[in-house]
Amino acid sequence: MIDAVQIIPVWSLWWVWVAAALVLAVIEIVLPGFLFLGFAIGAAVTGLLLVFAPMAVSLPILLVIFAALSLIAWAGLRRIFRLKDGQVRRVYDDVNKG
Repeated sequence: MIDAVQIIPVWSLWWVWVAAALVLAVIEIVLPGFLFLGFAIGAAVTGLLLVFAPMAVSLPILLVIFAALSLIAWAGLRRIFRLKDGQVRRVYDDVNKG
């Protein structure tokens, strides 16, 4: 007798979130600016959350978790890489001059 196969939604698979994190990290390398790095960290932590605490949640709940983790990661990165108080970044030389 053939057993019924349980269909798992693709967004509930941990490796999908980790793969998305890797793609976002590569985009961050190509387009630096700490914009995609927060999203990559959020996706990676979401994937790790699904590995260590498997849960069957809907897509909107996972997206809220991803958004919250990405926001926390972005705020942490901004705090780590910000300029010190009173500092201003000034560029005197043109980077295109050879």
